Amino acid sequence: MNNKVVSFENERLIVVDPDDNILGYKSKNVCHDGEGILHRAFSIFIFNSKNEVLMQQRADGKRLWPLIWSNSCCSHPRENETYEFATQRRLEEELGIKTHLTYLYKFQYHARYKNEGSENELCSVYIGKTNGLPKVNATEIADWKYFARNDLEEELSRNPEIFSPWFKMEWQQLKDNFWQKIENLK
Repeated sequence: MNNKVVSFENERLIVVDPDDNILGYKSKNVCHDGEGILHRAFSIFIFNSKNEVLMQQRADGKRLWPLIWSNSCCSHPRENETYEFATQRRLEEELGIKTHLTYLYKFQYHARYKNEGSENELCSVYIGKTNGLPKVNATEIADWKYFARNDLEEELSRNPEIFSPWFKMEWQQLKDNFWQKIENLK
């Protein structure tokens, strides 16, 4: 476990239109203030050889959705970063994992968290596979667990409020449209 700070309110994110055309760059805090400004983001789902998904509980210090369970890793490409670079950077920073990632799809969503701000993101979703255990960054992650699909479905139906809004949208898409790709990951 490490405690290195890897996320900063002043890091410059990529502001886009709904077609993913770059409009400029703004700090992360500005992008998340109020109703938010549409910016690039990504979500990563890591599976093991049993097709269990690695889930993380967001750290208590997170501005938006602290201590809420979400997918394996999620963040933003920073100014002048490609998705490919940013996804690998963040996977290593948060989980200490290096693995090939496969792009699945992109979607736009907006979600408000209390009076703290909003996610207003054009989010690219990736999947990857590893059997290694994560080396979590405690500044980003409070807890982690591998979930079997059925166990996760049960938890989602019993306690939907403990999961991030983007995770619930993405998980539905993965189940409905991409499970074969997940099963074929090498």
